Amino acid sequence: MRKVNLTTYIRYKFDNLLSRGVVTLVVGLFLLSVLFVIVIAVIATLLQVEIGTDHHQNGFLSLFWSALIHSLDGGVISTQNGSWQYIVLMLMATLGGMVLLSILIGVLNSGISKKLDELRRGHSLVIEDGHTIILGWSPQIFYIIAELITANQGKKYACISILAEKDKVEMEDEIRMKLGETSNTKIVCRRGNPIDLTDLEIINPHTAKSIIILPPETDDSDSQMIKMILAITNNPHRRPERYHIVAAIRDPKNLEVAHLVGKNEVSIILVEDVISKIIAQTCRQPGLSVVFNELLDFKRNKLYFHEEISLVGKPFSKALFAYQQATPIGIRYADGRSQLNPPLETRLDRGDILILVAEDELKLLLTTQSEQIIDAAVIRESVAKQSLPERTLILGWNRQAITIIQELNNYVSKGSQVHIVADASDAEQIISEECVNLDNLIVTFKKGDSSSRRTLDSLNCQTYHHIIILSYSNRKKIQEADARTIFTLLHLRDLADHMGHPFTMVSQVLDVRNRELVNVTRADDFVVSDKLNSLMLSQVSENKDLAHVFEDLFRSEGSEVYLKPASDYVDLRKPVNFYTVIEAARRRGEIALGCRLLSRYDEDALEQGVIVNPEKSKLITFFEEDRIIVLAENDH
Repeated sequence: MRKVNLTTYIRYKFDNLLSRGVVTLVVGLFLLSVLFVIVIAVIATLLQVEIGTDHHQNGFLSLFWSALIHSLDGGVISTQNGSWQYIVLMLMATLGGMVLLSILIGVLNSGISKKLDELRRGHSLVIEDGHTIILGWSPQIFYIIAELITANQGKKYACISILAEKDKVEMEDEIRMKLGETSNTKIVCRRGNPIDLTDLEIINPHTAKSIIILPPETDDSDSQMIKMILAITNNPHRRPERYHIVAAIRDPKNLEVAHLVGKNEVSIILVEDVISKIIAQTCRQPGLSVVFNELLDFKRNKLYFHEEISLVGKPFSKALFAYQQATPIGIRYADGRSQLNPPLETRLDRGDILILVAEDELKLLLTTQSEQIIDAAVIRESVAKQSLPERTLILGWNRQAITIIQELNNYVSKGSQVHIVADASDAEQIISEECVNLDNLIVTFKKGDSSSRRTLDSLNCQTYHHIIILSYSNRKKIQEADARTIFTLLHLRDLADHMGHPFTMVSQVLDVRNRELVNVTRADDFVVSDKLNSLMLSQVSENKDLAHVFEDLFRSEGSEVYLKPASDYVDLRKPVNFYTVIEAARRRGEIALGCRLLSRYDEDALEQGVIVNPEKSKLITFFEEDRIIVLAENDH
C-alpha cells in the first residue's frame, strides 16, 4: 500500500477545492485574503511598528485597515511614510493582495466563460407556462413556427420552446434568418436529446399547452418518435393532467404501437399517408392543393368550432345560409364524433357544435333573410354524367406508390389505367402482390430511368390525363432523390410547352427548401412537399379536435373536396350571389365552399384563382372555365 505524505494530502484537498466550482473558489479566496490581512496586522502590532514621521504607533484595528488598503490598492505604498518595518510589511500586503486579486479575476473570468458556454449550449431550464414545445429539428420546423406565430397574433404573450440535438445558437440564427421578427411570440431554443429524460426536463414539458414531435430525418424515424412519446407519457415526474401531444408517423404499420404508447394523449398524423392521398386527389383536380393550403393555414380562413344555440332543433341545411362571412362544413356531435357534410336534414341537438370556415372568430355572426335573396331561376338541375376512364402515368417509385394507386382506384371509373415507369427492381413484384384486387384500375409497370428525356419522349405523355412524379425516397438520399424529381419535372414542363400542356402534373419533393426551386408555374402543375403536414401539425397543436376533421377530409370514404364546373350549378355569364350557389349545391346534397375563377382576375382570389369562403352576398359572374369548390360524396 502506497504511503500518503503530507504534500500529497494537501495537493489532493486543493484539487478537490478547485473542482467545486466558482462560488467555492471565490469564498475560499475571500477567507484567505482576510486571513492574510489579519496575519500582517498581527505581526505589525507585535513589532509595534511606527506609522508616519512622528513615530506614532497605532493599534490592531488601524494596522488591519492599513494592510487591507495596501492589499487592495498597490499604488498606496508609494505615498506611505513610517518605520522600515512598517513599509516592509505593507509591501508584503501589497504583493500578496496583487496575487490574490489576480487569482480572483482569473477565477471570475473562467466562471463567466463557463456560464456563457453553458448558455450557448442551451442547457438552462425553461421556466414557462402554457407554451408550445417542438421536439426535434427538420426543414418543416420553419413552417410550423411561422404558423404558430400567426396563430398567436392578438395574444399578449406566447412562447415556443424547441429541444433538438443541434447547437442552440445555430437554431436561433436559422430561425432569425428564415422568419425574421417573431412579433409577440418568444422563441426559446435548447440543445438536448428529446429521448433523454434529463434533457427533456430542460424545456419543462409538464406546464406546456401542447407538444409537437417532428419526425427525425433518419431511417428509424418512427421508433425514435415512439421513444419521444414514451419519454413524456411515462416520465416519473409527469403531471396528473393529460398531455396534448401531436406526433407525425411515417409508416402506417407503426400507428397501432403509437396509439398504445400515447393512448388518448397523442394525436397522430400519418405523414406519408396524407401526402399519398393529397397526390391522388390533386392530380385529378387542378387547384385543389390551394384549397387544402387555405383550410390548413392560419393566415386567412381557418376552421372553427362554434355552438349556435339559435340553430338547435333546426336541420343542418338551415346553417348553410345562416352566416354571411362563414361557411358551415360539418358537425361535431355532443358525443365527440365529427362529420363533414352530414345529411342536410340532420337536426342540431343541444351540445352539437358546428364546424365552420371563417377568417376570424368575430365573423361568426348570424345573418337574416339570406334564403329570400336566392335567385332560383339561374339554378341548373343536376344531370347525371357518365365518367370516362382516365389514364395516369406515375414516374418514380417509393412505398407511397401503392397507397396512391389504391386511392386513385376509389375515384376513377372502371377501365382506368395507371402506367408506372421507374428504376426500381422490386416495384413489379410489389405491384403484382398489392394491386390484384383493384375494381377500377388496370396497373402496368415498365422499368426505366424516369428522369431520362429519351424515356419520357417514348412514353407519349400527351395520351395521359394525369402525370405523377414520385421521389425515390426509399432508395436515395433526400437531395439526390429531389434532384431526380426536379430533372423529370423540368423535362415534362418542356414537353408540355411543346404539346400545349394537355395533362395535369403533380410532383413530390422531400425537402421543402427544394420546393422553392421548382415553384408552381401553371394552374395544373403542383409540387407536393411536407408543408401540408407541417400545417396540420400546427393546427392540431392549437386544437386537438381538428385531428378528426382532417382525417375525415383526406380519406376517400365520406365527403371530399371537389372542383366541379360552374355550369353544372348555375347559368353562366349571369351575375349571381353565393347564396344561390349554396342552394344549387344543397339540392345535390353538397356544400359549396368557394369557387375557382380562371376567367378573370378577382382581388379576393388566392393562388390559381381560388376563393374559399366568399362573401355570400357578393355577385359573381361565372364562365365556362370556372369551377365551384364543394364538399361532396363523389365528383359526378
